[in-house]
Amino acid sequence: MTTGKPPGVSFPGWIERQIRGAEAEGAFANLPGAGKPIADIDRPRGDLDWIAGYLRREEVDAAGLLPPALALAKEVEKLPLRLLRERSQYQVRAVVEDLNERIRRAQLAPQDGPPFRVRTVKADAAIEQWRAARAAAAPTRAAAPTPAAAASGQDRSRWFRRAARP
Repeated sequence: MTTGKPPGVSFPGWIERQIRGAEAEGAFANLPGAGKPIADIDRPRGDLDWIAGYLRREEVDAAGLLPPALALAKEVEKLPLRLLRERSQYQVRAVVEDLNERIRRAQLAPQDGPPFRVRTVKADAAIEQWRAARAAAAPTRAAAPTPAAAASGQDRSRWFRRAARP
């Protein structure tokens, strides 16, 4: 622990003395990154680059930083991908209705940020798109087993039927 600054010594001189003492004791030896160049040291920096770097390191979702108009527009844009995770049309309708309710509240609220140009999503159209996307993504039915597979015992459905007979 360091004692207070002695009288008659300038702050920069006192700090330099502490740094030199720590170096002599080996406090800075074997630090990670020792002898390596600082990444992006020669890259020009903007005013808010340090914030962007911090958000990247902490893995913060930047959508939470957007004004409401842009956040809802982004959510509407990503809605088809979001709906693909749902298993029933009732869940799809609930997601769309929740989004539409938030859009209506944002339309009625005082504007904050860019102009609000997001329109509500038609639930029936979203459900139809969801059905079409699921039909396109559905795997094709497994082909009937070949006679060679059935003969080698790889056709488990036939084996089960044989074993279930009295």
